[in-house]
Amino acid sequence: MFESLIDLVAIIALFVIISRQQSRIGLIERELGALRSLVLSGAVPPAVRPSQQEADAGKADTAPVAGPEADIVSATITEQAPALVQATEAEIPAAESVPGPWSAPEAPPKTPDVAPATAAKAARQTDVETALGTRWAVWVGGIALALGGLFLIRYTIEAGIFGPGVRLTMAAVLGLVLVAGGEFIRRTGFKVPVQGVAGAYIPAILTAAGAFILFGTVYAAHGIYGFIGPALAFMLLGAIGIATIAAALVHGQALAGIGLVGAMVTPALIASQAPNPWALFGYLAVVLAATGVIARMRDWKALMAAGFFGSGIWTILYMTDAPGASLSAILFIDTVTLAVLALVWLSSRGDETGSARTFDWPSIVPGLFVALSALGLSVAPVFAAAGDALPGAVLLVVMVAVALYRPLALPLLYSAGLATVLIYLGIIPPTSIASDFSSGALGIDGVPLVTANALSLRLGIGLGVVFIAAGLWAARRLAATTQIRAASWAAWGVIAPLVIVLALWFTFGNLDRDFAYAAVAALLVAVFAAGGEWIAGAEEPPLKGGAAVSFALVGAAVAGLLMLHMAFDSGWTTILLGAAAIVPAFATRWRSYPVLGWISVAAVIAVLGRVAFDPTIVGAEFLSTTPVFNWLLPGYGIPALAFGFAAWQLARTTDGRPRLAMEAAAALFALLTLAMLVRHAMHGGVINSDAPTLAEQAIYTLIAIGAGAILIAIDRRSPSSVLRYGSMAMGVVSVAFVVTQHFLVLNPLFTDESTGRIPVFNLLFLAYLLPAIAAGGLALYSRGKRPKWYSAMLALVAALLAFAYATLSVRRLFKGEFIGLWSGFGQLETYTYSALWLVIGVALLTAGVRLKSQVLRIASAGLIAVAVLKVFLFDMSELEGVLRALSFIGLGAVLIGIGLFYQRLLTRAAKEKG
Repeated sequence: MFESLIDLVAIIALFVIISRQQSRIGLIERELGALRSLVLSGAVPPAVRPSQQEADAGKADTAPVAGPEADIVSATITEQAPALVQATEAEIPAAESVPGPWSAPEAPPKTPDVAPATAAKAARQTDVETALGTRWAVWVGGIALALGGLFLIRYTIEAGIFGPGVRLTMAAVLGLVLVAGGEFIRRTGFKVPVQGVAGAYIPAILTAAGAFILFGTVYAAHGIYGFIGPALAFMLLGAIGIATIAAALVHGQALAGIGLVGAMVTPALIASQAPNPWALFGYLAVVLAATGVIARMRDWKALMAAGFFGSGIWTILYMTDAPGASLSAILFIDTVTLAVLALVWLSSRGDETGSARTFDWPSIVPGLFVALSALGLSVAPVFAAAGDALPGAVLLVVMVAVALYRPLALPLLYSAGLATVLIYLGIIPPTSIASDFSSGALGIDGVPLVTANALSLRLGIGLGVVFIAAGLWAARRLAATTQIRAASWAAWGVIAPLVIVLALWFTFGNLDRDFAYAAVAALLVAVFAAGGEWIAGAEEPPLKGGAAVSFALVGAAVAGLLMLHMAFDSGWTTILLGAAAIVPAFATRWRSYPVLGWISVAAVIAVLGRVAFDPTIVGAEFLSTTPVFNWLLPGYGIPALAFGFAAWQLARTTDGRPRLAMEAAAALFALLTLAMLVRHAMHGGVINSDAPTLAEQAIYTLIAIGAGAILIAIDRRSPSSVLRYGSMAMGVVSVAFVVTQHFLVLNPLFTDESTGRIPVFNLLFLAYLLPAIAAGGLALYSRGKRPKWYSAMLALVAALLAFAYATLSVRRLFKGEFIGLWSGFGQLETYTYSALWLVIGVALLTAGVRLKSQVLRIASAGLIAVAVLKVFLFDMSELEGVLRALSFIGLGAVLIGIGLFYQRLLTRAAKEKG
């Protein structure tokens, strides 16, 4: 199979070589033809150097006067050909490239009538030919040489021609010859002026093939034949890898990648009975340093990232053998990694603080692996039991220091911050982010990761102080130049300390009430608020309130939230948290930071989360049964007042969306206050999930209608889109309550619920008449202030509620306290419905005419139509005697009266027009 592959490659290479030679011959023929045409036409070749023109003139003066035409042509060609070649070479700068040697410009003059499509097709053909002849042939040839060396060794083994020593010597000689050949070709001035052939640089290909063969030779001498020991093999393989990396300075980055892979794989190829971690990591340190120097000289980011990746993988693999791992060796390689990053790779980068780049992406790799090392030392049971959490914390501090020293190493800050967060989330008893390197697995096991002790507490305090100091200082230093870096430092300057304090409180503190941790949280509030102001002073322009300032102030707000939870019980926490929304809104009198308004909105979200978790504010067992005056009143009422004041304050300072959100929150909590107090009173002081009764639902509907009216009134005095749409939303919600609850779900006709023993002031009065009056009043009040459809909807609902109240009252008059449908209908009751509906229809018509409301007139027409259908379809069959006659007589009289009324109305309107 391999021999067939080699044959195929040889055929392709031969075809490419022949094609190239034929192209060159064709080029020479075209140039000769062009020269002949120029001589016969008498034209002077363009772009000829002045010195050449003078020489030609001198030759013309001394030329014979007469001679055969052939001789003249031959002499002219001989003399002008060098000039044309020189002109052609002069047109191609040394630093530029042309599509290929066979596509050199033909002799001028050029033919201007060549079609663009034909030229594009020729260019594509040339590109394919160039790729085959220059790039693919060289790469396949290099692979063939490397495979050929291996096949030579294989053949000598199978044929028994030479012994192992001779075979290895031949392979080594072949590898050295290829390396020497690549260097010889490079030093003899080999250049490829062809575009896109940089990746097919022949000296680099030969050197790579030679290095590959040398790697295989040394490994075979050790691993297969045992000619050399592990120490010598290790040194030889490492030397070959480092030499290959060094050779990349003149041969390109690809060769450096080959050498780096070989150098990193070397420790895995050499087995030892007594492995020495210092030999391993000392070797890796040398390889990493050499890679860093070469990558820095050529600015090869991919090579540097690969070097960091290789050393990081070896470190993590070594740490998986935790019982036998050496802490000193781990710290050594991590220190070397950070040193190479800071002192080699990121050295001499100019003014990094003002660099257009936010960060150096190869720094992500060492940040990730060093952070994993610190995480393993802190949380893996074997390392933690040995007290290695302190070295792990030191590594995190060093990472922060390197990020401070080299601003482009910003990924180290993220890695250190994330590792710190994971470490301290892992000590919280309910959760465990386990990272057991001894088993080589990551998982969640539901128990504390490591038993927290005094060391965890002290390290947490130290790391928190480091992140706060470094974060705020760096954020101020970078605030005027690179806002993204400043924001990153400010963010981790608050995130890491807050997570540490939270984890320590959960682990060591009293979750019910702990004044010591509350004092620490209060101190963080002051530090973060002062830090935000300190950073704002360094901004351009000052006190702009950018992202870094926002992170600091948000950190102060979160610390305040923790302080309230640590120092107070459930009820006071909710109340004070709602009242705290005033603080950032009030601060907008002196500072116009955009984040202040959103902090007030965040307080609203926090209070909503608390009341959703515990609607009783203090717990069901501690909630008093006293109506109104219980924990529900301050628990919902004080936040509502605070949110309203914050909205008022924001409207006079920063305005914007936070103000609208606070207005909506104030309205919502005002409604919640009334609703919760009603619920508490209607259920005997118990807040549960039982379905509401019709009386309770009626109160909710009245509250919604009243809220819609109040929001309209406030909107007229202080216009706001929140108030405008909020008032309309309340109207729609009240209509939805009426349709779904009053008419369908909780209707006493269907539920047979008791309507009460009092004749007038009963459940029907509360559930139907009062909402009808309220909806009608809101419809009148909103006319001209809200869209027409809104007022019409409310007027229609008011009419339906009034109709329902009257009809159900008639039913109660005949049936008593319980009016369920299953009790049947009497003839007098049936007749009374017809008469009542006609009276209500006439009343609606009269009101519609007086109020000039088309909705009421349409409702009147609909109700009278229903009455007509009832009389003709139901009364005719169900009523007997005088009741049936009176039903039809009354209907006829009403209809005639309505017709007479409309005739007079239209006649009056016609006279007014005339």
